[in-house]
Amino acid sequence: MTKKYFGTDGIRGEVGTGLMSPDKVLKLGWAVGRVLASHDNEMGRVNRVVIGKDTRISGYMFESALEAGLSAAGVDIDLLGPMPTPGIAYLTRTLRASAGIVISASHNPFYDNGLKFFSPQGKKLDDEIEHEIEAMFESEMKIVEPSRLGKARRVVDANGRYVEACKATIPMNVRFNGLKVVLDCSNGATYDIAPKVFSELGALVISTGDKPDGLNINLKCGSTDPDYLIDRVKAEGADLGIAFDGDGDRVLMVDHLGGVVDGDELLYVIARSRLSDGEDVGGVVGTLMSNLGMELAVKELGLGFARSQVGDRYVLETMDEKGWILGGESSGHIICLDRTTTGDGIVSALQVLAFLAKEKMTLREAVSGMKKFPQIMINVPLSMSLSGHIDPMQSPAVQQSVKQAEIKLNGRGRVLLRPSGTEPLIRVMVEGEDEHLVSQLANDIATQVAQAAQAA
Repeated sequence: MTKKYFGTDGIRGEVGTGLMSPDKVLKLGWAVGRVLASHDNEMGRVNRVVIGKDTRISGYMFESALEAGLSAAGVDIDLLGPMPTPGIAYLTRTLRASAGIVISASHNPFYDNGLKFFSPQGKKLDDEIEHEIEAMFESEMKIVEPSRLGKARRVVDANGRYVEACKATIPMNVRFNGLKVVLDCSNGATYDIAPKVFSELGALVISTGDKPDGLNINLKCGSTDPDYLIDRVKAEGADLGIAFDGDGDRVLMVDHLGGVVDGDELLYVIARSRLSDGEDVGGVVGTLMSNLGMELAVKELGLGFARSQVGDRYVLETMDEKGWILGGESSGHIICLDRTTTGDGIVSALQVLAFLAKEKMTLREAVSGMKKFPQIMINVPLSMSLSGHIDPMQSPAVQQSVKQAEIKLNGRGRVLLRPSGTEPLIRVMVEGEDEHLVSQLANDIATQVAQAAQAA
């Protein structure tokens, strides 16, 4: 059954519109509290929800609204403050909470915000629970009697707990002494935690994107805009650079020569690391957008490879089905189930650096076994009124354009069209051996998609 409010990664939108207004978020907090309380009572757990956020200015408003809504449902609240999304998932588990709520729009600009939800196990909520929350949200709001209202407390040592959890994901004998690293924290949720993690492990850390003001999250910085990081790595003569997105669940890197290393390449390096340690990996899960070069490189390591739909929820589902421990997306959302329960930018970066330290190699050397195919992705914007209602594949002109592209690729490439799950966009991706041809085909198809959307 199609969900009305939840997307592939929770709820997201422009602040002040749709569900992202304080009155709607308050009632949503109440609905979440009511649903979780009913499940808690069945399982004998104490009702408690943790709330964390990134550094957007609207996070203050939505934190208060959620707190009020949950209290009205009779649920106690633990407030974590600014913290990476995976840190909130971790503390949801360790604090034995009924759920975790993240106030974040991830890599989106500051004027967007959203809500992500974690189960007591630190994983995304099941579809059934999300359907229950939607149904409760549309019912009449009834507040519990005053004596049963929820209480709120602030977890003052939340950051320190998560710093230690991150460090514990690599062996105790691993140190990064002598390694010069530039960190771009995207003026987001990792601004305080990430520098502590890497410096406490011995690295010489140069931090940037670490002065959030509520408005500059993801602004010309972070994993979605690595140009400044590239320049800084080269200017500092650093060994590598690490960039996170606004909520810290994605990561990409820059090698010492300024070459960008994306999520596909990092996932390949982590797979190599696990194999070098003699661990049973089984295989790696990518997505429909993962580079063909990664698939071939992973198979050359003797591992299986599977593609899921785009979105960490679907990556994780496929990992569970296969019984595999590694999966991720080109964007840098990497899941190491043997270390954590969700995508974690800091933890993923630590796995890569631990491998480099052990093998005494550079990042460029570590990814040299993977040859990426040229891949062009063009985002075709849709108006908000059309988003979710237009399937470009229904247009005969688009279908013909895709068919012609596939003929020209001659079995040595791929064409993929899909709507974004988080933004009003249609993504057009073409991949193949000839970069010039790939670019031409992608632009041709994107033009047809834009015309079809305009005509609608």
